[in-house]
Amino acid sequence: MAFLQHLTPLRRPGEARNGRLRWLFFPTMSALGFAVRTTTAALLSLIIAMWMELDDPQWAPMTVWIVAQGSRGESLSKARWRIVGTVFGVISAVALISAFPQQPGLFFPALAIWMGLCCALATVVHNFRSYALVLTGYTCAIIALGAVSNPENIFMVAMSRATYIFLGIACESLIAGLFAHNLADSARANIRAKLRTALASVTDAIASLLEGNQAALIRSRALFGPLLSINDQIEFSEVEMGPHGHEGDHARAALAAVSVLLSRGLGMAVRIQSLEHEQPVFQATTEKTRAFLTNAPERLDSDESIAALRQDLSLLRGECRQRIVDALTEEISLNLPSENQQVVALLDQRILHNALDELLGELDRAILEFEASQTTVRGDHFRFRLQSHRDWREAGYNGIRAAIALMAAALIWEVTAWSAGIGFITFVGVVCGLFATRENPVLATTNFLKGSVWAAIVSFFFVFLIVPRLSDPEMLIAALSVPMIAGGLAARNPATALHSAAFTLLLPNFVHPTNHTRENEIAWFNSTGAILLSVACSVLIFKVILPFDAAAERWRMRRTMLQDLRTLASAQPIPLTQDWIGRNIDRFARLIRHAGPTPSPTIEGCLQGTLAAMTIGLNIIRLRAVLERDQIPPRARDALLLTMQRMSQFTGRYGRAAATARRATAMLRRLEARETNVSTRIELTRAMAYLIVVSHELDANREFLDASRAFQVR
Repeated sequence: MAFLQHLTPLRRPGEARNGRLRWLFFPTMSALGFAVRTTTAALLSLIIAMWMELDDPQWAPMTVWIVAQGSRGESLSKARWRIVGTVFGVISAVALISAFPQQPGLFFPALAIWMGLCCALATVVHNFRSYALVLTGYTCAIIALGAVSNPENIFMVAMSRATYIFLGIACESLIAGLFAHNLADSARANIRAKLRTALASVTDAIASLLEGNQAALIRSRALFGPLLSINDQIEFSEVEMGPHGHEGDHARAALAAVSVLLSRGLGMAVRIQSLEHEQPVFQATTEKTRAFLTNAPERLDSDESIAALRQDLSLLRGECRQRIVDALTEEISLNLPSENQQVVALLDQRILHNALDELLGELDRAILEFEASQTTVRGDHFRFRLQSHRDWREAGYNGIRAAIALMAAALIWEVTAWSAGIGFITFVGVVCGLFATRENPVLATTNFLKGSVWAAIVSFFFVFLIVPRLSDPEMLIAALSVPMIAGGLAARNPATALHSAAFTLLLPNFVHPTNHTRENEIAWFNSTGAILLSVACSVLIFKVILPFDAAAERWRMRRTMLQDLRTLASAQPIPLTQDWIGRNIDRFARLIRHAGPTPSPTIEGCLQGTLAAMTIGLNIIRLRAVLERDQIPPRARDALLLTMQRMSQFTGRYGRAAATARRATAMLRRLEARETNVSTRIELTRAMAYLIVVSHELDANREFLDASRAFQVR
């Protein structure tokens, strides 16, 4: 039977094709619900816009499809930021038209610069705050270009476009709200489930690492990407909860603790690998710890079980401390030189148990924050945010690319005097705004172009065959519902999501329904051709002007990371652990997205190096905390300060820092053996545990940490 499980079943002809179209013919209930709900909202907004006799009613359903997201929290968040972006877009459009009436030589460069600035700033923020910035840019373009031939009419154009947007948002919110029951309770349950999953994954990984499983190291690296995704989703759950306390902040703090916990587990694996002697006492402790970690996720379902879990965790940490005291007592009773192998083994036992105690302490913090994320506490003012990686050069590239695209489109219109030129420039701005901040805009815009072609094909049949036979708006709505539902289903399928974004956005524009007229053939060819050419032009711009280069981005990311690593050793005040963790998780997620299904050896090396840099950074922060407490002898303090000095110096290589860390470890071993104060010995033990990880990771990743040359694995 085991052999049969590895056999590939024979497929009937056409089965593979049906598998690719399964999202259309056999959709999931959630995908079908999203498609029907959003189609209903889009068509409702279209009916209302036509009833109000608005001049371009197709903009209302286009807004619905832009705002609609998979979860209610995402939709609400995007709608709110869309309102913000629309307001600032209206203001900037009025300002530009007022500043440069009848002056295209000044107006178009100013519009291009504004668009580029919005795209550049959008690159360095996250979630729908980024969307609000690019929306400000292309809303300004839509409104300003709509009034460029009649500047004194700018206010009416601005109010018209804003009306469509607010109408679309209102319809989407109304229909989606009808299907959202017990939203706050569902959001809290969703946060609990995601955090529980994160804790279960990390505790399972650490249990494997404590067992000495090398494959667990690779599996553990892949957990950082999902952790960042969960962090982003918590923001949307907060929106769904409505008025709430600081549950989301506690949830983010729990995720940060889980990330630090995973890093400590990886550091623990390094310390175990560096052992020169067998540690039967520590192995017995790790067996108990592994059993505890394996069963811990099952005990997170109720407050009572969490209390019992934390009590058992406290007992386990107490056992670690008792092992430290036992080893120290035995070492003192032996009264042997520090070089004696038995004394060295006892010191290693203390170092390992101290590291395990700190690991379990991070788990306790994660569980405590997990528990706090489930309840609202009056008077709670806790705040927590994770920082993200910022690539200012990438932001500059995105801004320059968007500005050049808009200027090129404007130049084409000025030279050709094309009657559909305004629409061409408008959609170049829209597409560049939508995709300028994507990590790989060429791939995104190419898929968007394919979806645009499908929208044009479907709209051709509507304009030439279906709409002429319809006599009332109700029949038009019924006809449009079929392709829109199909587009909604495609939006919930990852492989066709970008195609669907173009299809659902542009289909209403291509059909162009109005009250008293219909799109004639010549107008359809002109407007549709202009929009398709605008998308194709955007693809070309993204391919030619400062094209996306994954290797160059990895190089910039690596240099920034190494610079941050040097800063950790000297910055005042001491950098926060959560900030260091947040930036590196973001870098991890970017690398994983670039890796694809089969990462190259270079990307694998970058993942390993990023993990090593994160681990080194965390231990540098801990060493600086030891120095801050000032409970170690002056000679030990000098050794740690020299290590920090070596880490903070930019030499291109960390070989000297690794050697300094090893010498500091040896000195601390000698000082610790002669120290009579127990608390000082414990502090020295902590410092040695951190130094061991730093020196090991510096040596093991010397090529990645060499900032003087590019990193490549052959």
